[in-house]
Amino acid sequence: MAARPPVEAAIEAVKQADGAGGSPDWPRYRRSMVNGMAKTQKVTITLPIQSVAAIRELVTEGKADTVSGFVQHAVQSALDDVTDWSVMLDKALEETGGPMTTEERAWADEVLGRGTRRGAA
Repeated sequence: MAARPPVEAAIEAVKQADGAGGSPDWPRYRRSMVNGMAKTQKVTITLPIQSVAAIRELVTEGKADTVSGFVQHAVQSALDDVTDWSVMLDKALEETGGPMTTEERAWADEVLGRGTRRGAA
C-alpha cells in the first residue's frame, strides 16, 4: 500500500485525535481543553523575534493565557484550516466527477504555468 501524502496523514491524525470517528459533523464537534485534557508533547520551534514579543505582550495583557497555549491554538487553527479545505475540496471533486485525471492535471499545470519554466531554453 502506498504511503499517504503528508497533508492527508496529518488530517487523519487530527481526526483520530479529535475523536472524529467518521462523524459527518467533524470538525464542528471537536474535543477541546474544556471537555478533555489532550495528550501533549514538548517540542522546540523557532519563531521570529517580533512574533514571540507580540505573543508575550498578549499574555501580559491577559489576551492569551500562556505562550504555549497561544501556539497550541494557532497550530490547531492551521490544522483545522488545512482539514476544512481538504474536506471541502474532496466534496467539490466528488460532486463534479471525482479527482482530476492525469490529462486534466497536465492541462491545469500548463494553463497555470506550473511544471515548466517560462523563458527556459
